[in-house]
Amino acid sequence: MQDIDKAVKIILIVDDDDDDREMFREALQLVDDQAKCIAAEDGVAALHILRTQPDNLPDFIFLDLNMPRMDGKQCLVAIRQTDHLRDIPVIIYTTSKHPQDIEDTKKLGATHFISKPFYFDEICASISYVLSKDWSHATAE
Repeated sequence: MQDIDKAVKIILIVDDDDDDREMFREALQLVDDQAKCIAAEDGVAALHILRTQPDNLPDFIFLDLNMPRMDGKQCLVAIRQTDHLRDIPVIIYTTSKHPQDIEDTKKLGATHFISKPFYFDEICASISYVLSKDWSHATAE
């Protein structure tokens, strides 16, 4: 019998744009209405959540790159350097399409890179792809 707590995915969205966070939540709700979405407005807030709630860690972190206080690359480094966080799949979710950002984040330990889609159905498709894949043994894509 499957543990019911493990069936519910916890997703952390880290993005400084209120509208982008809300659109992500709405898309996640359509993709998986059982998923729990937690949000942080920047890397500092995300690390606070991750470090103060070790028994409620997310299954996935969707991380924007361009944010105040602590950007996505700095946050990614901190996540990968923290023992209890380093195995959580981190999906870069940003407006950037720069090859250098893709290369840099892969080197820093990002699991996957998504340039934020413009259309809502594409956001849903991107989230669905991430949630449906087993990232436990994947190298960065």
